[in-house]
Order: sequence, then C-alpha cells, then structure tokens
Amino acid sequence: MDASIHICKATPADAGIISRIVERSIRVGCALDHRNDPRTVATWTHNKTIEHVQPWLTDPRLYLNIALLQDKPIGAALAAISGKVAFCYVQPEWFRRGAGQALMQDLETWLIALGLPQARLNSTRTGEAFYHRLGYRACAETFTVAGLHAIPMHKALSPPS
Repeated sequence: MDASIHICKATPADAGIISRIVERSIRVGCALDHRNDPRTVATWTHNKTIEHVQPWLTDPRLYLNIALLQDKPIGAALAAISGKVAFCYVQPEWFRRGAGQALMQDLETWLIALGLPQARLNSTRTGEAFYHRLGYRACAETFTVAGLHAIPMHKALSPPS
C-alpha cells in the first residue's frame, strides 16, 4: 500500500468528488461487468449523483469514507450499521495500489466497533478477486440485478487482539 494514502470519514463537502469517483470507477473500471452498454451504465450510476450522495453523508446509519493521496481524493467506500458494504470504488489509475484495501479496512474497523460479527456485500465480477484477497467468500448463488451479475459475499469480523 502506498504510505501516503490517508483514509478519513467523508464530509458533506466531499459529495461532488465522491459522485465523480464512483461514476468514473464504474464507467472505466467496471467495463467487464457492464460491457459498455449505455443502459446498464445508466442504471448502475443513476443513484450515484451528488443529490444521492449528500444524504448518505449525514445519515447516522451509514459510514462513508474517502481515500486521499497527498490530499487528492482517489477512492470512496460506504457501509451501513447492518454490516452491509454498499460499495468500494477507486479511480481506475489507482487500482491495485492499496487504496481499496485501506478503504475496506477502515469500513471493517467501523463495523467491528459497532460489535458486528460479519460484513456482507454483493460483488461484481470486477471486484470479486479483490474482495476474495481481503478474506471475503461467496455465501450464496450469484444473481442478476440491473443487468449485472452480483456475487453475495461475507467475511467474519474479529476485534483486534
């Protein structure tokens, strides 16, 4: 992991950049999943606008973090108090450089602090190997939603010793 990656809780001022990071990561980094189909991309990104992101930042049931590299935003991730990880997106040029791992570790730390025994998520094909490397395992049959294959995965969480 790049030593200069810093993870912090996102603030309402971050809504615009988070929306742009998520949309770009989907459009560019997840082509394996959407196959550049404009309708699939539109369905996947329609609820990732600034107007959708802003309420997430003030909802006490959600934790939205942001990855910064020398104060430049390069990724964002979102989890809920239920233990569900909604997403982890990184700018494509920063894939495989530690930002996603750092974002997920921060989300998991938050979930552990809540006393949750596990984290759950639905991965895409693009993210499956990434989540597997972090200890997530498939836990149910793959299903299709909005033209995308979703792989239900979970990971046991344990407090630091």
